Amino acid sequence: MEIEHIIPESLGGATEEDNLWLACSLCNNHKGNRIAMEDPFTGESMPLFNPRHQVWSEHFAWTPAGDRIVGLTAIGRATVIALNLNRPSLVRSRQAWVSVGWHPPQD
Repeated sequence: MEIEHIIPESLGGATEEDNLWLACSLCNNHKGNRIAMEDPFTGESMPLFNPRHQVWSEHFAWTPAGDRIVGLTAIGRATVIALNLNRPSLVRSRQAWVSVGWHPPQD
């Protein structure tokens, strides 16, 4: 895990608690300096999910198999794409975790 800026420093984001979050390095690399992404359903540019101010379960859900994240809202869908949250390595890991009862997390 690494500390990432929700609003990147390159776009004026401050290095203060309200703008920092933990992210895996691959998700952070996929995000880059983006703060928005196109929603595949509407084609509109949407802000990415902000874990400091938004609730995960309002924007995302797990598939019935528990191995993929589904965006429930335009923000959720854009974030899934921007961070590549269903890349094959993550799906395989989640499948292994599901098989031993470690996943998906319970709210």
